[in-house]
Amino acid sequence: MKSKGKVYLVGAGPGDPGLITVKGRECIENADVIIYDYLASPALLKYAPPNAEMIYVGKKGGDHTLSQEGINALIVEKASDGRMVARLKGGDPFVFGRGGEEAEVLIDAGIPFEIVPGVTSAIAAPAYAGIPLTHRDYTATVAFVTGHEDPTKSESNIDWDALTRIGTLVFFMGVKNLPHIVRQLTERGMAGETPVALVRWGTTPKQESLAGTLNDIVEKVKVAGMKAPAIIIVGGVVSLRDKMRWFENRPLLGKRIVVTRARQQASDLVNRLAEMGADCLECPTIEVVPPDDWQPLDEAMENLSDYHWIVFTSVNGVKFFFERLFALGKDVRALHNLRTAAIGPVTAERLLGFGLRSDILPESYRAESVVAAFEKEDLRGKKILLPRAKEARPVLPVELRKMGAEVDEITSYCTEQAGEKADVLRKELAAGNINMVTFTSSSTVKNFRNLLPEDADLKNLMKDVTVASIGPITTDTAEELGFDVQVTAEAFTIPGLCEAIRGYYPVSTVR
Repeated sequence: MKSKGKVYLVGAGPGDPGLITVKGRECIENADVIIYDYLASPALLKYAPPNAEMIYVGKKGGDHTLSQEGINALIVEKASDGRMVARLKGGDPFVFGRGGEEAEVLIDAGIPFEIVPGVTSAIAAPAYAGIPLTHRDYTATVAFVTGHEDPTKSESNIDWDALTRIGTLVFFMGVKNLPHIVRQLTERGMAGETPVALVRWGTTPKQESLAGTLNDIVEKVKVAGMKAPAIIIVGGVVSLRDKMRWFENRPLLGKRIVVTRARQQASDLVNRLAEMGADCLECPTIEVVPPDDWQPLDEAMENLSDYHWIVFTSVNGVKFFFERLFALGKDVRALHNLRTAAIGPVTAERLLGFGLRSDILPESYRAESVVAAFEKEDLRGKKILLPRAKEARPVLPVELRKMGAEVDEITSYCTEQAGEKADVLRKELAAGNINMVTFTSSSTVKNFRNLLPEDADLKNLMKDVTVASIGPITTDTAEELGFDVQVTAEAFTIPGLCEAIRGYYPVSTVR
């Protein structure tokens, strides 16, 4: 007889994937099957094992992938096959998440389960909007209330009279029923001047909030066109929002930005943009891979004593060089006689990680600056090893040779066209959902263009899209290919690019 699996009813948090609990993430990492909701962040799926089965069962506004009965049956079916199931539920499973119903079904089926609590949107969304649910100067009581009761019930379970005596009220799923909620509270004596706020898509880059009073909030929501999913907060603590708001002050909130950098290097840019509030669409246009033939680099490594200098032009150059050095059974001691040069502080920092300090660090982060820095050196008769990308610009070896050096330019890595999310990118661009595209090298520009239809009208396709470039060389490439570049970083680094993007967008004003 096949043994039964186990089900973890996991609170996936309110939307920000960073708010998943440690145990919740462990459940995802060890799951055979992941069954996830509409409000569970898709970003959490990156923690899943490669062979995990992922099943979307989202329900929103009458559009149900599966009924609740169908979801219950699916969970039982997968666990009955002896598999570990992570059932991801938005927020907390037991706070208006129907987790109790799913647990009962598992009990009836004799399937073992655990409840993994999550951060509920009832506390997270107000917190991200700068609204403390309790405060010594305002209230010591708070109530969580459904704004959408079971429509089959003959009468309401909500004690509206009691709610008027609670300091802070938080309503789930209540946008559609907001007029009814306001009417019930005011008819029972709650003052019309009582502050009210709605927070939509709380804790995510799409978060927006709207404040008013019981007297005017219905009209304000109607004018603003605010829709679900949103949390409604009623009470004096809402008045603290203007003073305490922090999340919505971020300059890139609500901006959807395409990151075209290689997946292995994208995290720094994505993290910095997300910290400023951006919703990043990772669409790697290049993939960094080893060279087709290691022999030229292997021969150079066998003869490192013949060289006087080694020049690294990128983090990738450092990474692939040392990985190959170690693969040949050597270590950093093989470079004991060499002087080093690095383009940019990040490359120099990566080099230092292997125990080598750069003897030359140019003032700016391009090949021309390396040439200028070498003008202080006598390179006549000196031999320079230049391990770098196959597609690199020729200016550096050409200029170093003019200065009398013998330069061995050797491919240590290659960049290839990538486009695993090309369909998503084209769809989002056509729908007008992209605010900005970032380019961090000429390769990302060229490959991004290749992902678009050859006959695409760039002027029309990109008319509402800001193009941001890491530096003038990348900008030149973009403009040659027909892109209108609005943002060019002054410091040709990821922090420099992020600072330029930050300066481009004004801070939005709260409603």
